Amino acid sequence: MLSPTARALMAYEAVQGAPGITADRIAERLGISDRAARRYIAILREAGLPIESVRGPYGGYKVGRGARPAPLIFTQAEALGLVMAVLDGHHAAGDTADPVGSALGKIVRVLPESLGAQVEAVRRTAAPAPDRGAARPDLEITSGLVRACAQNLRVRVGYRTEAGSEWTAEVDPWAIVVRHGRWYLLCHSHAAGARRAYRIDRVTAVEVLPTAFRPPADLDPVAVLDAHLAVGWEFRAEILIEAPMADIHAWLSPALGALTPGPEPDTTILTGSTSNPGWYAQQLTVIPADYRILDSPEIRDAARRIAERLLAAARPKSVGGAA
Repeated sequence: MLSPTARALMAYEAVQGAPGITADRIAERLGISDRAARRYIAILREAGLPIESVRGPYGGYKVGRGARPAPLIFTQAEALGLVMAVLDGHHAAGDTADPVGSALGKIVRVLPESLGAQVEAVRRTAAPAPDRGAARPDLEITSGLVRACAQNLRVRVGYRTEAGSEWTAEVDPWAIVVRHGRWYLLCHSHAAGARRAYRIDRVTAVEVLPTAFRPPADLDPVAVLDAHLAVGWEFRAEILIEAPMADIHAWLSPALGALTPGPEPDTTILTGSTSNPGWYAQQLTVIPADYRILDSPEIRDAARRIAERLLAAARPKSVGGAA
């Protein structure tokens, strides 16, 4: 038999997980009467939890915003999943001096002892391998950009390029996108009069300005960023693929370029650009069809070097080392 406190917490979890839930549905979940379900809602309100009534023919209950923080209720799968996700994306999660590690520790401490012990064991014994390509930005700078994006306010950003040059620009921050372990600010630059994508780990300062802006209608930040990252680099890429677009679309990142129908039936043209021909040639090797590198001598040379290494690796050798 569950205690009244346990049933009240279960009622709260039901409201938290399904805003608008009715008393009869709460009763059905808990195996109690409708009257008892309403009594548990009253108990939660007496405890200071902001349970609001939703009006209308299908009205019910939802958790409102209150001055007191509402309790967090995790299942074992949810708690372990949260820790695993944090470990996967932030490799200092076990460091109590790190902001993420400190926040995760607070969550672990409020879990029930049996569940908290399992979660803490995973947190302390997991040894995640750091992503060498990841570049995590400064938390205060990211927080300022997030606030500006949410409030549609222009910002003045300081930026340091990979080459070390620094400049300041006013931009309209449309969105923040995390792509391949890197954080990007997708925005409109007033100095350039064009769309830009800046790596947030290279932003040195942020000043939120009082000027409001209107972001583009129906903006798809991920698609726009991928399209932006595929153009404007110094080495042109043009690839003829011996397969229809439908067969290869899922194999290629949009950051490699745009796909268009080829000159012959069941062929496709990939057009893009890159600053790293070796990386680009390596990405092409996943294509499950024959392809030819056309107007791209740098990528062609990089592909030749990759092919030579693969052929050398596949060449049989005797025990003494002679072929």
